[in-house]
Amino acid sequence: MTAPIRENLSGLDLRAEIDRLRKERNAVILAHYYQKPEIQDLADFVGDSLELSRKAAETDADVIAFCGVKFMAETAKILSPEKIVVLPDMDAGCSLEDSCPPEQFARFRAAHPDHIALTYINCSAAVKALSDIIVTSSSAETIIGQLPPEQKIIFGPDRHLGGYMNRKFGRDMLLWPGVCIVHEAFSETELLKLKAQHPDAPVAAHPECPPYIVDHADYVGSTSGILQFAKTFPGDTLIVATEPHIIHQMEKALPEKNFIGAPGADGNCNCNICPYMALNTMEKLYLALRDLQPRIELDEDLRLGAKKSLDRMLEMASGTVGKGDLGRA
Repeated sequence: MTAPIRENLSGLDLRAEIDRLRKERNAVILAHYYQKPEIQDLADFVGDSLELSRKAAETDADVIAFCGVKFMAETAKILSPEKIVVLPDMDAGCSLEDSCPPEQFARFRAAHPDHIALTYINCSAAVKALSDIIVTSSSAETIIGQLPPEQKIIFGPDRHLGGYMNRKFGRDMLLWPGVCIVHEAFSETELLKLKAQHPDAPVAAHPECPPYIVDHADYVGSTSGILQFAKTFPGDTLIVATEPHIIHQMEKALPEKNFIGAPGADGNCNCNICPYMALNTMEKLYLALRDLQPRIELDEDLRLGAKKSLDRMLEMASGTVGKGDLGRA
C-alpha cells in the first residue's frame, strides 16, 4: 500500500515545483486521458497507454513520471528499461488487471494448449509474459483480421472487448471473464433517456462497454479514437460513453461543441470516474519526482518475456497505435 502523504505541502506552488523538478530530473510527464484536468494540462504528453509509453521511449529523458495506472507504468518500463519510471500512487491499479492473476491465467492457458493468447494491454507484466500477442483497443481488429479463422484463441482479460471482436468477426474466442468497473457502470436505461433528450447527438463508446451500450453507439473506439471522432463528427453535441475526464481534451480542442458524459445507473457520471486513476494527485506527482519513488522495477527475464508479446503486436499492427479506430458500430 502507498503510504499517505504526511508532509504539509499546502504552502508549495505545486505546478512550479513540478516544473522545476521536471527540468532538474530530466523527466518526462505522461498523463492518460482519464487523469484529472490539472494533471493533463501540465503533462508533456497526453494520450492512450501504449502511445504514451512509445513517445516516452523516444525521448532522451532519464525519468518517466506516468500519471496513469500500474500496468501502464510497467509498459513504459518494458519499453524503456534504462529509464527510471515512477508512478505517483502505486495503488493505482486496474480492475481488468486484478481480474486476471498470472497464476490463474497460466493454468487457464495450460488447460487449452491448442489456443494462442491474445491479451488486452490492460494486464500485468507477468500476464503479458504469458501471452502470445498483446492487443490494444485500436489494434485488436487489425490483429484478429490477420489470424486464420481456424486458429483457436484465448482473449483476456476484457470479455466485453473480446465479445465485441467475436461479434464483429464471427469468431468464437474463449473469453476471460474480466470487466472494467468504469465501463460496466453505464446504464442502458439512462443512455436511452439521454438519447431521447438529444435525438441528433451520436454516441461514441469505448469497446470495454457492455454490449447493451455498444449496440447504441454510432462509433466504437479507444480513447484516442473517440477524441478523433469528436473532432470530425458533423453535429454540435456528442454523447461520450467512456471515463468522463477525456471530455477535458474535447472541450479544449472544440469549445464550440457540447460533450455529454453517458450516465451511470444513478443518472449521473460520478460512478464512471475511474477510482484508480483518481488516486494520482498533484501532491503525489510532486513527491514522486522529488523522491523518485514509488518506482517501477521489473525482473529482466520478465521484462523480456512481456516485451516479446508487445513486439509481436507492433509487428502486426504498429500503424494503429494512437489511432484508436475500431470503426462504426
